[in-house]
Amino acid sequence: MFEYAPAPESRDVVDIKPSYGLFVNGEFVDGSGTAFKTINPASEEKLAEIAAASAADVDLAVQAARKAFTTWSAMPGAERAKYLFRIARIIQERSRELAVLESLDNGKPIRESRDVDLPLVAAHFFYYAGWADKLEYAGYGTRPIGVAGQVIPWNFPLLMLAWKIAPALACGNTVVLKPAETTPLTALLFAEICQQADLPPGVVNIVTGAGETGAAVVNHPDVDKVAFTGSTEVGRLIARSVAGTGKKVTLELGGKAANIVYEDAALDQAVEGIVNGIFFNQGHVCCAGSRLLVQESIAAELLDSLKRRLGTLRLGDPLDKNTDIGAINSAAQLAKIRELSDAGEQEGAERWSPACAIPDRGFWFPPTVFTGVAQSHRIAREEIFGPVLSVLTFRTPGEAVEKANNTPFGLSAGVWTEKASLMLWTADRLRAGVVWSNTFNRFDPASPFGGYKESGYGREGGRHGLEAYLAGSAPRESR
Repeated sequence: MFEYAPAPESRDVVDIKPSYGLFVNGEFVDGSGTAFKTINPASEEKLAEIAAASAADVDLAVQAARKAFTTWSAMPGAERAKYLFRIARIIQERSRELAVLESLDNGKPIRESRDVDLPLVAAHFFYYAGWADKLEYAGYGTRPIGVAGQVIPWNFPLLMLAWKIAPALACGNTVVLKPAETTPLTALLFAEICQQADLPPGVVNIVTGAGETGAAVVNHPDVDKVAFTGSTEVGRLIARSVAGTGKKVTLELGGKAANIVYEDAALDQAVEGIVNGIFFNQGHVCCAGSRLLVQESIAAELLDSLKRRLGTLRLGDPLDKNTDIGAINSAAQLAKIRELSDAGEQEGAERWSPACAIPDRGFWFPPTVFTGVAQSHRIAREEIFGPVLSVLTFRTPGEAVEKANNTPFGLSAGVWTEKASLMLWTADRLRAGVVWSNTFNRFDPASPFGGYKESGYGREGGRHGLEAYLAGSAPRESR
């Protein structure tokens, strides 16, 4: 096999400060909670000390957002758009710096943060900048809701920030955002970008911390809108806590997506889609294609091709441009992946991984395939959120749809076939918010994304993403 020489991206493009404060009212301030550290999951080295926001700190951020809302919401949409366009351009100018920082803090390969995440981040700000002066054409009214409390996960730290902040600002809302405690650095660099763009103080506030900080944001009485992306378990807690408060809520939660491959599919193309569907970002994707449903007549051939392809994947340093599989984000997530994978073997599924060297330090898990999986197995029902694929077979299209829908989740699915009629028949019957045709993990800021059942409710992206941040046309009761 051809050996690639290391091609590391330089860390020198990033200036990581020893410590970071909270971003409140346009300035960095000290937090009153106990500081915590963020580490590089590929090496376990400490990157920086991060301030933890207490409930009192969150209250100051919400007050700043409330005060800024008065002028920001009254600003003409075309003027708000200028700020969003400016932010988008600065993101493009600083994309290399942002990509390196994202890979250091998150563990994802630099090729993904550089070539996928950052272009999409800028695209979302450009897209919603275009909507800022055209809200009357969206069909959801033109009146902003108020202060948006947003809590984002660690798998796409900067992209999830863009999904949340861009539409909120375009509609005239102000924001208090809490990034995940394991990946706060790009959110804090985004705060610097807000300063560089001369965004008015208080329009965007970023408070770092763990679950207590997130709960303080969600439960603050002067927060009008809650947006959360993360686990279904936490999503349930949020739904309960805001019930009866009048707050508008969107939840983008877990998934257990099915990749359905019919016997007439282009197998080489399908194999690439399967690899992209589950091993992209180490499987740290809510819509990851973690269940492969393959028609019995081609199962053996497809699995042989898939295993050959997995043998070519390179696991290692996330900053190496040749790396395909980076580090698992945290020790806690690695423990969860191991626990569910061990359960798969105990339940009788057959486990396979290609030969690959695991680094001595950091959090790593090899790409893994389970065959002989039954619908009742935990690995077929629970979200693993790691590079683990469960393979099931089917005989008829009806059986494929039944197995695909036999899950408490409903976020996404992929369908592989050369027959347009079969594609449409299958997609029409899948209970999933997004169905990809002969591809997987394709995103565009103009396309809405969201799920059904335990995958949450509400949509992000596209025109539909504006609805969550607009209160219609009727006057809202003053607070």
